[in-house]
Amino acid sequence: MSEIDWLLEGDPAIRWQVRRDLEDAPAADVAAERARVEREGWGTRLLALEDPDGLWDGGACFPGGYTGEEPAQPWTATMHTLQTLQLLGLDPASDSARRAIALVAANCRWEHDGQRYFDGEVEPCINGRTIETGAYFGVDVSAVVARVLDERLEDGGWNCEAENGSVRSSFDTTINVLDGLLAFARATGGSAEVRAARRSGEEYLLERGLFRRRSTGDVVDAAYLQLAFPYYWHYDVLRALDYFRGSGAAPDPRMAEAVEVVRSARRPDGRWALDRIHPGRVHFQLEDGEGAPSRWNTLRALRVLAWWDAAA
Repeated sequence: MSEIDWLLEGDPAIRWQVRRDLEDAPAADVAAERARVEREGWGTRLLALEDPDGLWDGGACFPGGYTGEEPAQPWTATMHTLQTLQLLGLDPASDSARRAIALVAANCRWEHDGQRYFDGEVEPCINGRTIETGAYFGVDVSAVVARVLDERLEDGGWNCEAENGSVRSSFDTTINVLDGLLAFARATGGSAEVRAARRSGEEYLLERGLFRRRSTGDVVDAAYLQLAFPYYWHYDVLRALDYFRGSGAAPDPRMAEAVEVVRSARRPDGRWALDRIHPGRVHFQLEDGEGAPSRWNTLRALRVLAWWDAAA
């Protein structure tokens, strides 16, 4: 079985993106497949878990009543679930999306200080994700965008630890803000300020080859070379490469080593494994576990390599 045939045996969330990104299918066919995300598989399962007030598991970033005693951060609260629904490709115009977003806007408050959900809170890694899901689902998040634009550091990126005195950017925070600004630009057309901020954040990553320290050339974190899904707030090279691909940017030679990290992870059967699952409570598993063939990683790796190789 070819990799494409195997992918097309997966969830509608996988199939519609295969049709769009790997098969260049007619737009009507892509839209028909995408519409199934609301009614079948992972999408409808997540939507069914929404609380009557519109939240998931009773909280914004953390579940209601969370005490911090679990061995890892839970991923069942509203922010992480909305991000997953966005990655699945739930149509923002669908009845389920409209209902969910209206309820979140009305009822969800951040644990930090009770801020309304789509007003964001104080950490740019959280605000980047809030911008991304808000822009995707049609919410005005321009005030949160203005905040993160003001929080860019001198080296070009962002860091959630800036409020504690950090003056150096973080790969993890920077990719979250970049994903948010890209979604905002797609939804609104962006602005000169947003474009400049995106360019500086991209340069921060590119100057480091997407995973190395600028000062020494050492790998920043071995986990950045492991391909994970869902990624939540975490960085890895496949997430970064898929951001650049989705942004419409031309491949940059400084990405070459990261591309080879992805390419070399391909198994003899043409698929990619799920290298890592970020620990923490989840609603349900999207794939079969660490080390097993991953449709998500295979889909994303194939479209990244297609984009890279087309420019060779």
